Amino acid sequence: MSPRPVPPRPAAPILSPDARRSALLVLNRVLIDEGFASLSLDEQFQQATLSPRDKRLATALVYTTLENLLKLDFALDRFLKDRTELDPRVLNLLRMSACQLLLMDRVPDFAAVNEAVNLTRGMGLEAMTGLVNGVLRSLVREKDNIPWPQEGDPDYLSITYSIPAWLIERITAGYGEETARQIVAFRKSQHAITIRRNTLRLSQKEFDEVLGKKVWQLSPGLLPDVHHVSGAASIARDIHFLEGAFSIQGEGSMMAALAVAPGIGARVLDACAAPGGKTCLMAEMMQNTGRIHAWDVHEHRIKLLEAQLERLRIYNVRPAVRDASVHQERFDGEMDAVLIDAPCSGTGVMAEKPDVKYRLTPEGLAALQDIQHRLLDACAPYVKSGGTLVYATCSLLPEENSQQIERFLREHPEFSLDRLPESIPESFRAHSGAQGLQLLPHRDGVEGFFIARMKKA
Repeated sequence: MSPRPVPPRPAAPILSPDARRSALLVLNRVLIDEGFASLSLDEQFQQATLSPRDKRLATALVYTTLENLLKLDFALDRFLKDRTELDPRVLNLLRMSACQLLLMDRVPDFAAVNEAVNLTRGMGLEAMTGLVNGVLRSLVREKDNIPWPQEGDPDYLSITYSIPAWLIERITAGYGEETARQIVAFRKSQHAITIRRNTLRLSQKEFDEVLGKKVWQLSPGLLPDVHHVSGAASIARDIHFLEGAFSIQGEGSMMAALAVAPGIGARVLDACAAPGGKTCLMAEMMQNTGRIHAWDVHEHRIKLLEAQLERLRIYNVRPAVRDASVHQERFDGEMDAVLIDAPCSGTGVMAEKPDVKYRLTPEGLAALQDIQHRLLDACAPYVKSGGTLVYATCSLLPEENSQQIERFLREHPEFSLDRLPESIPESFRAHSGAQGLQLLPHRDGVEGFFIARMKKA
């Protein structure tokens, strides 16, 4: 008798229960408790014992869900009477599961559905297991028949790219339809980390030797001394990072500091400094000479800045808890340069931080514009004659950027727009306009920063 054939084992789900559970906890912190995705992931990974693989998978699930939140809600609405009446934890579980069913090809449908039911039960919501099971099984059956908005439909861009309709209207008003489409459609092919050498500590040769010991995947950045890193687990706990060999900072952010171009021995104010990336870069450019006054309105953020200074061994910075929008006469005419990296919508970093799309409201945007206005007016008198004022945001919206500068120059005729320094590559400077430089992620390959450098007569 020939032996009975052994049935093939079902393919192991790409996502373990631990990865799914961690991803759901993070989504709840972001979408219910208004936490930030990156910080919430770090906190979860410190609390849970996950393999490096599960950490990567949980991270991918969190960011894929957040990047496509409105699209997932559109699909789920086909099978829910009113999602706003659901327990928000159940809604986030359905969103995360729909993400696996619709957007992650290697996740078996049965695994996504079964694990969703188990997670519902694990949250103590036994009464909701039937709803979760029924909605997800209906989605499995009907996912090829979902009536997605088509080109030309009013909500096509909003649903397709998961950006609130009002925000798409603002972007379209600022850039026109074609560029707006490119902006909202942009997705990073991979979420790499950008690092730069601490020029106070290591030569280029020494830094190359440090990087040669890593198992990271490295590619050169667009600025000198910069690398893009992928495949690095918990880079903030890397021994060379802790010893101050390098900093983690995006290239758009770096260019805001490069625009200041502080000289040796200069006196500089970084008005909205925390967590300190631009402060530290300027201190390195000044070779630990002169003085940088680094202000932030929140004490806990100043503590983050102080930790950066200690790690990098920077000694020419004086941090202080101070509201830079409140003018202080004793600083008038004292600064060679002032940097205002103003609180903003964050629309320039939506590709890295997709949760910012859902935090912003028209009312919140108006409040941010008021803060930006007050910061410019309060800090302008600190610049000495012939000195430099740099205004920067990580926003794409003209009302936070070019329109702020247009108003400021009209009301402060002692200032005029100045050319950006050559430390910023010409490939970026070539896009400068009448009120400053707007970097666009889809075009420039960096965060969507706005930078205006102004000179005081």
